[in-house]
Amino acid sequence: MINKTFFLPILLVLICNLMSCANEFGKTVISKPDEYRYVYEAKETVILKAIANVFKEKNIGSNITIDQKNHRVDSDYVISGDWRTKANVRVQRLNWKECEVILAVTTEQKTETGWEIRRLLDKEQYHTFFSMIELRIYEEMSIIE
Repeated sequence: MINKTFFLPILLVLICNLMSCANEFGKTVISKPDEYRYVYEAKETVILKAIANVFKEKNIGSNITIDQKNHRVDSDYVISGDWRTKANVRVQRLNWKECEVILAVTTEQKTETGWEIRRLLDKEQYHTFFSMIELRIYEEMSIIE
């Protein structure tokens, strides 16, 4: 079983990355959420369950649902002040041992005209998410087998 102190360095890297771009934090308005892809060697069901658990642990969205039929994990918005965040994931089987995960985190800021989609996460933060998901996949696989 993985020790919880293992996640501390990952959390510190995430915080340092966010602090390094604090002056640009949330200023970039985008038309649609960024999507990043990563490939795992696991079955869709294990990946979906791992992703849902990471979303719950990190409070990325509320009412997290797993759609086994369409290989998706979706969440509703979590509102914090003038910001709201949700996440969506699609899983596609590439071959007999690999699946591609497509992750999109939507962050919106409340303005006078309504909600505007803003870029809060860069490639490094998505990579941190993918690392957490990978650890969770290994945990899920050890539970199942």
